[in-house]
Amino acid sequence: MARNVLGGELATCGTDPMTGFYRTGCCDTGGEDQGVHTVCAQVTAEFLEFSREQGNDLSTPKPEYGFAGLSPGDRWCLCADRWAEALRAGVAPPVVLEATHARTLEWVDLSDLRAHTSQG
Repeated sequence: MARNVLGGELATCGTDPMTGFYRTGCCDTGGEDQGVHTVCAQVTAEFLEFSREQGNDLSTPKPEYGFAGLSPGDRWCLCADRWAEALRAGVAPPVVLEATHARTLEWVDLSDLRAHTSQG
């Protein structure tokens, strides 16, 4: 059973849109997940712009991949290192701790995640 950053069972991050490396709605990870998509975030306009500027456009629909594009407020499993980059840039989106995989703690301190806890 996958664990979250609080030590409990990993909760579902989001199913509309369906998220997670394995598209199960959870920010679970494994050997195939080179990007370590473990941070359950509620994306913001500022973060989406930052991600686009870093070369990962999450807003534009890509129908060939069944991806409708994200809008502010959507929950999405982000790469741990990208969330850490966004934190350093001052645009880290809020996180859902219960749905953020424990492996995230290899990149980010729990205190930083707690400081960015989502209320929604």
